[in-house]
Amino acid sequence: MELKNRTKDRGARSLVEEAGFDGCNQDERDLMRLGKKPALKHNFGFMQILGFSCTVLVTWEGILQVSTLSLLNGGPAGVFWGYILIWIGSISIYTVLSELSSMAPTAGGQYHWVGMLAPRSYSKFLSFITGWVTLIGWQATTAFSAYLAGTILQSTILMLDANSTPKPYQAVLLGWAVLVFAVTINTVGSRTLAYFEGLILILHVLGFFAILIPLVYLSDHNDTSIFTTFVNSGGWSTQALSFKVGLPSSVFALVGVDSCVHMAEEVKNATKVVPRAIQISVLLNGTLGLAMLIAYLFCLGDLGDVIQQSATLGYAYLYVFLKGTGSPAGAATMAMIMWVLGVCCLVGLMAATSRQLWSFARDNAVPFSTEIIKLHPRTRIPVNTITFTAAISVLLSLINLGSSVAFANIVNLSIGGLYASYFIVCSLLLWRHLQGISRYNLHAAMIGPESLQWGPWRVPGALGVANNLFACVYLVVLWFFSFWPGSVQVNAQSMNFSSVTFGGTVLLAVLWYFIRGKKSYNGPIVEVGL
Repeated sequence: MELKNRTKDRGARSLVEEAGFDGCNQDERDLMRLGKKPALKHNFGFMQILGFSCTVLVTWEGILQVSTLSLLNGGPAGVFWGYILIWIGSISIYTVLSELSSMAPTAGGQYHWVGMLAPRSYSKFLSFITGWVTLIGWQATTAFSAYLAGTILQSTILMLDANSTPKPYQAVLLGWAVLVFAVTINTVGSRTLAYFEGLILILHVLGFFAILIPLVYLSDHNDTSIFTTFVNSGGWSTQALSFKVGLPSSVFALVGVDSCVHMAEEVKNATKVVPRAIQISVLLNGTLGLAMLIAYLFCLGDLGDVIQQSATLGYAYLYVFLKGTGSPAGAATMAMIMWVLGVCCLVGLMAATSRQLWSFARDNAVPFSTEIIKLHPRTRIPVNTITFTAAISVLLSLINLGSSVAFANIVNLSIGGLYASYFIVCSLLLWRHLQGISRYNLHAAMIGPESLQWGPWRVPGALGVANNLFACVYLVVLWFFSFWPGSVQVNAQSMNFSSVTFGGTVLLAVLWYFIRGKKSYNGPIVEVGL
């Protein structure tokens, strides 16, 4: 067995040498080691990809938008301690993803890693399913971001004019408008997106202070009982169960840092820069999110009033802004700062989603792959996948015209899909961790499980194994509770159908694999050296 593996390693090394290794820069070499032909321009430096990751996470903005459900199941204390738990769990997950992105910085991300890590007999099937689960999660997240942009703008108008009557079609049209903006930024030029993300990083930090300072200065403050006041509005048998049911809604504020992984083929020195950007973004965003959450809870006021007003305005934080400032214009200004940053988040989401789709199509895993993977001849931008991603968001938004509940359950796929993909790669890396992985070798290819090597960035020894194990346990618990309804008393309006939609999409992916994928998909294709 050892001799056989050595022979495969020598063969893998020769593949790299045959590919014209000497005439390439480091980023091109790293891709060729994975068997991939460099195709995209490397426009992102460290600050640009850090800005990209931070603005896609939008943690301090997101925690205000999604905290209402956690307030119902958990209360102020549940939101606070739940956020701490989710932040710790997210750091653990993204540390594992950082190790994997250093090993294999490819736009495919999770499905490519599964193709490397899984046993040969299962790698093709697991890689295919992981790719589809990831793609569904990212497409749902992009559609939800456009939906949020439309409904937040509607709620802001309602705050200024109580006589206005928001209509579902208005939210859909507003969402389409921001989708057009996102497509424009993503396609207008090869460097436009990178410059845009660097600028938004600055606005992301400045916007934090623009919201925090007036909120804290102008609002009346609660006492420290917010850290011990739990609420069980769902009628659950215990407060602990209510707390767990409320956890997943806060996950949205810290999900999706693998966005910069899907941009890795456009990042300079990706094996080191992408892991560093992941770590700094989750620490920076987590810190800003915690500070904003504490300020928000202290300024919350009477919880019953907040929940009641959220039913009118749609978002509880808008009422807190309005009550705190005492001025509709001031509250609207604060809301628009968050809206602008939310639109900027959509730009990044579309970029990450389109790159993941482009990579999956490159490996012939989706219908019409030949057309989808075409790049713009001058900018080398995957315009077709960007357009396709926008079209999917447009189609999903139409569901909101019939039922906002149905649409909300579809977008819940973002947690189910992304957390499922995280668990698959984390569990496989843990298995390989225990078996042993070779040290980083710049001159050796890594195109299968026989040639696995660590990248330049890793958590060594027992600490890495312990972190990997914790990430797997955390993912199972949060993923399980993400499918629970918000209340014991369920009906068509309160039922969480995400388990049905997630299970249905996985079933369709499995059927598609046996109908077409089993013949057309052979795992990540080796494009160079053959």
